[in-house]
Amino acid sequence: MSDTPKLDFIREIIATDLSSGKHETTITRFPPEPNGYLHLGHAKSICLNFGIAGEHPGAKCHLRFDDTNPEKEETEYVNSIKEDVKWLGFDWGDDLYFASDYFEYFHDCAVHLIKNGLAYVDEESPEEIKLHRGNVQTPGTPSKFRDRSVEENLEKFAEMRDGKFKEGEAVLRAKIGLTSSNMNMRDPVMYRIMHREHHNTGSAWCIYPMYDFAHPLEDAKEHITHSLCTLEFENHRPLYDWFIKNCPVPSTPRQIEFARLSLTYTIMSKRKLLQLVQEGHVSGWDDPRLPTISGIRRRGYPAEAIRHFCKHIGITKYNGTTDVALLEHDIRNQLNSTAPRRMAVLDPLKVVIENFSDEPTATAVIPNHPQDESFGEREVSFSSEIFIERDDFQEIPEKKYFRLAPDKYVRLRGGPIIQCVGFEKNDAGEITLIRTKLLPNTTGKDSPEGVVCKAAIHWVDAATAADAEVRLYDRLFTVEDPDAAEGGFLSVLNPDSVKTVSAKVEASLATEAAGFACQFERMGYFIADTKEHIPGQAAVFNRTTPLRDSWGKGK
Repeated sequence: MSDTPKLDFIREIIATDLSSGKHETTITRFPPEPNGYLHLGHAKSICLNFGIAGEHPGAKCHLRFDDTNPEKEETEYVNSIKEDVKWLGFDWGDDLYFASDYFEYFHDCAVHLIKNGLAYVDEESPEEIKLHRGNVQTPGTPSKFRDRSVEENLEKFAEMRDGKFKEGEAVLRAKIGLTSSNMNMRDPVMYRIMHREHHNTGSAWCIYPMYDFAHPLEDAKEHITHSLCTLEFENHRPLYDWFIKNCPVPSTPRQIEFARLSLTYTIMSKRKLLQLVQEGHVSGWDDPRLPTISGIRRRGYPAEAIRHFCKHIGITKYNGTTDVALLEHDIRNQLNSTAPRRMAVLDPLKVVIENFSDEPTATAVIPNHPQDESFGEREVSFSSEIFIERDDFQEIPEKKYFRLAPDKYVRLRGGPIIQCVGFEKNDAGEITLIRTKLLPNTTGKDSPEGVVCKAAIHWVDAATAADAEVRLYDRLFTVEDPDAAEGGFLSVLNPDSVKTVSAKVEASLATEAAGFACQFERMGYFIADTKEHIPGQAAVFNRTTPLRDSWGKGK
């Protein structure tokens, strides 16, 4: 049996093309529209296109902005997309392009089609054009402008470019036919009028090409060999090929479609993500609850884990939904090996150690990673008062509860064993203080004879603890398929998708740089917020993902 891993269907096509001599190398492209922030679905495409480029000698992947709609595109989005691609670990080198760089070329191709009787200026209203195109069962009706002469079409198209028409008064359409069952082939619009400033070309143009017209011409202009698109473009492929066949292009790219990424408990629609941002349901495009690349970066998802996830789920021809738990597994797997350990108490309960003077040392030495000695150790201050998690004490312990309880023993992480000798409550019956005594010379793994100690808990020294704002993020939606919710996706927003708590953390955490990622022992993986954490001034941490808690799960 061969040890060579099986290629996905796209890589099989490319391998065949290379071995047959059809192509000497491979050129792919990642062509985002700069009308929003990228999300995990785009990450799959980025990893595919740039990944293939890294697998063959001389191959490369272009980063190209399909900026053909000035109404929705902004430089902010261009910059964010560049940042996202680089964060994922890819580099386009000198191959950075804009569709707007080719506006004159697109115009020349349109004139070529007009001269060959394959395009015409239509002055019907948008409503009339839509009506006259018919539907899947009904053939379209020719526009009264469809049989204009070549000379008249050239004149009218020049008037469109010169700004002599208002928006909606005229469009340029391809002259293909009106009977195809593929609605994309029924004399599609190639150019529309938009009197808008463009982020790249300013006011130089007032006619802008439609995506279906520009896309194949861009690919051909850049000598793209394999144009990889998601499945919703499959019905557009005949039109893609028609423009390639009938325009003066320097190369013949091939469009191949693959299944887009869909995740449970997640939406991947730019329009819906924009709605969440604009209506204030989230704090912005980089809100850690969003599947945007800027959001997951701020949440602390490692780029390597995203690349592994995209490879793990593979490339197929059929749409399906991936369980978000698979992504979370890859995140945990990566962080488990790379994130140092620290201690933080998210729901603090004060513990007094009444015989602290019996302890010969005022520090605990704790490994920074339990499985990797290369992370080293750290000294953590230890005094007569510490904080522990409120859940780590039960007045009446449940069965198989091995943490702190009256008269029971527990080990402090990296420190001695303590025994609960009493506790205090307030007038509302809430426990406010735990009184304990330590067992001298018990810093280690063994318990003294007669002492039953089956658990170790994390803690923070009250004398040196730093205050921190900790944001506990959960899934943004309460159902697996928010898009299918009867009341719309907004009706299933999770009201508990973020909970902010005031925590006590190791003193060193307050001085770590923004972006510092670690595991809060027994609590999960966290990252110092890249926007609001200020070393030495304001400690703000975001939960990347929780740990599995077998006891809590069983409960």
